[in-house]
Formats: sequence, C-alpha cells, structure tokens
Amino acid sequence: MKKVSGLPVFAKGVMCADDARLAIENGVDGIYVSNHGARQLDTTPATIEVLKEIADEVERVCKQKGIKKIPVWFDGGVRSGSDVLKAIALGADIVWIGRGVLWALACEG
Repeated sequence: MKKVSGLPVFAKGVMCADDARLAIENGVDGIYVSNHGARQLDTTPATIEVLKEIADEVERVCKQKGIKKIPVWFDGGVRSGSDVLKAIALGADIVWIGRGVLWALACEG
C-alpha cells in the first residue's frame, strides 16, 4: 500500500505492545492506539490502560532497530483537557478529541 500510494501508513486499533512491535517490524509509519469506541466487545480495555505499555514498546523497538521513533496517536474516551494531558504524559504524540467535536455539532455547534 505504501509503495502504490506513496502515503504514510498507520496501524489503527493497536491495543498491546506485541501488536505495536509487529506493526513496526512490518514497516508502518505510525501507531494509532484505539479500540474503535469499544463497540466490538464489552471486555475491551480502555485505551488509556494500554497506552504506556505500547508507547514504551514503540520507543524500545525503534531504538533496537536504529530507526527514528515513529509517532503514537491516541483516541478513546477523551472528554477533557486533563485527559489530553494524561495521554501525552503516558506517551501519546497526538491525541484525537472527536467525541467533544461530535457533541458540539449535535448541539447545533
């Protein structure tokens, strides 16, 4: 896909360190920690619970492979500025805040 499009490819839905490592080993340009709104299973962990483990693994694997650290994007349950700060503190490079925007639009934003 990268060769054909020339665009960066991110792995979305990464929820554990093993998946992050596999994605990096297979050439992704970024990791997107997301449980897709947790709609698929009631037992899916919250993304904030797995973020540090994944961010640490991304850093470790990039150092081990001698490549520039790839970005870690995060979403899931972000409702306030303090949620954004927590995600950044746990290793996120970008924090998506779609839910707040959708709520605003739903209220004739």
